Amino acid sequence: MKILDAIGDTAIVRLRKVVPPGCAEIWAKLEWENPTGSMKDRMALAVIARAEADGRLAPGDTVVEYTGGSTGTSLALVCAAKGYPLRIISSDAFSREKRDHMAALGVELTLIPSEGGLSTKKLFLAMVAAARVLSQAPHTHWNDQLNNLDSIAGYFPLGEEIWTQMQGRVDGFVQCVGTGASSRGVATVLKQHAPSVRIVAVEPAESAVLAGGPAGAHAIEGIGIGFAPPLWEPALVDEILAVSTEDAQAMARRLAREEALFAGTSSGANVVAAIALGRRLGPRARVVTLMVDSGLKYLSTDVYRGR
Repeated sequence: MKILDAIGDTAIVRLRKVVPPGCAEIWAKLEWENPTGSMKDRMALAVIARAEADGRLAPGDTVVEYTGGSTGTSLALVCAAKGYPLRIISSDAFSREKRDHMAALGVELTLIPSEGGLSTKKLFLAMVAAARVLSQAPHTHWNDQLNNLDSIAGYFPLGEEIWTQMQGRVDGFVQCVGTGASSRGVATVLKQHAPSVRIVAVEPAESAVLAGGPAGAHAIEGIGIGFAPPLWEPALVDEILAVSTEDAQAMARRLAREEALFAGTSSGANVVAAIALGRRLGPRARVVTLMVDSGLKYLSTDVYRGR
């Protein structure tokens, strides 16, 4: 078995203590069981393998990407395993743990300064622009995650795992939107099995652009880029819910202390939204969401530091 064979087949658990009476069952897929502690390992393996297969990525080429950290770490895993150099554009807006993890896996890292450590549309666009410059070098493959359709296919197996583990009893699926690939990939599979499954997209309340609001600064890493991502497919989504940074962080801390589930801020946002949906669907329904990544990626951030 190789390290890349360890991607996928993660466990799913039912939440108990944070779920209020009268709510639907809330189930969480533990995506931190992937090798880098993130669901993004699924996407990274898919985009690299597909680029290899059709010749866009050749032996000796350098891979380039812009990322908040989890995608970069996952790409670093895959590139290290396959022998590709990797250049990453990131920012100090994202946790020290993610940046250190990328560097440990051999990434050449360039940081774009943020405004007060917050995620903003301006920052994401600056990161994309910097990566575009790097991509002009010879023998370079630009992964370009916001526009990479291959990333959607990386999440088809996740949807199938959910359907199988839940024995075909899924009434709702809730997931935060960053690039839009994970929610789209899982929704595609679940809707094929049961068109009635309610798909809920989650975004930061401070930057609720998918629902028509203005872009703003927030501190939920990896989601809410300040504009609708190109991979966003609203036809697959039944509802959009906004969750504030404060509520997402508070739920992440509750999950750790009450459920023994140690996850990041976006996972907290997922559970807040899943409970909101579950209250409406009632106790006979089943809602699935994701523990997107491990809380170990956020120990230096305001989510857990000094709490």
